[in-house]
Amino acid sequence: MTAPEYKQLKAFARVDGALLAVLMIACFACYIAGLTSPLYGFLSIVAIVMMPFFAGIRLKRFRDTGLEGSISFMRGWAYICLMFFYGGLIFALAQYAYMAYMDKGYLVMTITNILALPENAEVIKQLGMADQVSESIHMLQAMRPIDFALNMLTTIIMGGIMLGLPIAAIMKKVKVDY
Repeated sequence: MTAPEYKQLKAFARVDGALLAVLMIACFACYIAGLTSPLYGFLSIVAIVMMPFFAGIRLKRFRDTGLEGSISFMRGWAYICLMFFYGGLIFALAQYAYMAYMDKGYLVMTITNILALPENAEVIKQLGMADQVSESIHMLQAMRPIDFALNMLTTIIMGGIMLGLPIAAIMKKVKVDY
């Protein structure tokens, strides 16, 4: 890959990463709202499932418009990895802003309240997981907003690396010269 080709790859990946971040932010917003509303919880799951398909569609667009219909596996994988990296950075910034300035303990409090419901507490007790759940709640309460954001950034980057393999394999298309 030449320097101009790499520059083009990064430029397309940045734009598509920003679009992916919008999908991630919508997913996170639906997750937060879904803690108290099942419809938003369902929408959050739908948005998560859509992410690999969105990445594949954007890779296909890059292949067809930016590379005239031909892309190798490695270039496709690099594109997906960069797209998730850039999208993850933007999402991590948005999540940090939410956790630092808007959440005010709502997320952890809601999760604690859900787990404290009598039916949930009984299941946790029957499974013998009371100590693990209590420890997990204490860990969540001790986490700073930057910890939430960095954990999510790491998860997104690793997810992009793993999801990039099958997506790049499916979208690979090499021109055959006769």
